[in-house]
Amino acid sequence: MSQPAIDPRIYDRLRWRARRGLLENDILLGRFFDAELMKLSEDELGLLDRLLRVEDNDLLDYLLGKKACQDEQLVPLIQKIRSVRPA
Repeated sequence: MSQPAIDPRIYDRLRWRARRGLLENDILLGRFFDAELMKLSEDELGLLDRLLRVEDNDLLDYLLGKKACQDEQLVPLIQKIRSVRPA
């Protein structure tokens, strides 16, 4: 039995929420979205939604590895975002 398709509006909402006040976040998240967004599971999409609620400066610190995220459930996703390299 196949898994039900994910509502495409979820991707649109996440892309909208990923628009940040810091250009660096926009660049890092944009690369990740272009390379990986459609590959994420429903659970990972939920974690991404949660990560996008983090304040801009904290998010940038997590993505650059300057600060450790205290929410251990978000750490694998942060590492996945950090692993995406420019094309």
